[in-house]
Amino acid sequence: MEFASADFLKQQDLPSGALYMVATPIGNMGDITLRALHVLNSVDGIACEDTRHSAPLLRQFGIHKKCIALHDHNELSGAQTVIEHLSKHERWAYISDAGTPGISDPGARLVEQVQNAGYRVIPIPGVSSVSCAISASGSVMLNSDGRFQFLGFWPHKTKDRDALLEEILHSNKVSIFFESPHHIRETLLLLAESLEKDRPLLICRELTKKFEGLVSIEAQGISEWLENTEHLKGEFVVLVGRCKSNTDQSPEGASLNRWAQALTPYLGSKEIATVLSQALGLNKKGAYQAALDAKAARQK
Repeated sequence: MEFASADFLKQQDLPSGALYMVATPIGNMGDITLRALHVLNSVDGIACEDTRHSAPLLRQFGIHKKCIALHDHNELSGAQTVIEHLSKHERWAYISDAGTPGISDPGARLVEQVQNAGYRVIPIPGVSSVSCAISASGSVMLNSDGRFQFLGFWPHKTKDRDALLEEILHSNKVSIFFESPHHIRETLLLLAESLEKDRPLLICRELTKKFEGLVSIEAQGISEWLENTEHLKGEFVVLVGRCKSNTDQSPEGASLNRWAQALTPYLGSKEIATVLSQALGLNKKGAYQAALDAKAARQK
């Protein structure tokens, strides 16, 4: 395509014997970058998370290259194939199904293997649903000093889910995770039950696509929002604001608060105080006060 061969792109250095990690659109093909198109047109081959999924994108922009599949189940063996090509001074690209490779997508093992083999890895930046959501997050990120933690896909094994929920509840960073339409209702209801009522969230649905939707909401408004089933279609990115109360706590104080908050739904204040006193070596008065504070915080 004419615009993809602009002079400033021709001046771009494209070393041979290198792997190019290329970001691709997450839904809107118009988000492909000129540099990504230039690289994909210039390489000798493209490793794809799913060649069938990537075919329409490559076809749309007239890119005809040798493609191989490289996904979670064959990433190590696929990496060796790529390395063999790099050893012949070829240029190869890697693209995942959508967005930036390595962000909840395959890519990390491939990069590790290529670097260990002594070959260069060159990132070609572009779309990421994480940065896309952050850019429109407003009040959720406002008081976080730009700090956030990306948690990947929400787990559905009870132990993993509870551990992640505790991390979100007491983190002084904004928490970001992905969720599917099949589980978004139960996940949001769990957050509504667990978070302070005024904790801000940003719920993003189908980012960059035709039916894109973003809603800024407080935890107390989640149940009402869920009444409209149209809200629950598509893939989701959820941002949860930081915990205000723990911002200035010492690590010891934060640990005490996590214990107390975890026990609150199951025990009375006296029982919580006994557990805290025995487990953490607190005096009874301090343990009891921590239990009362946790109960009060949950009732807000």
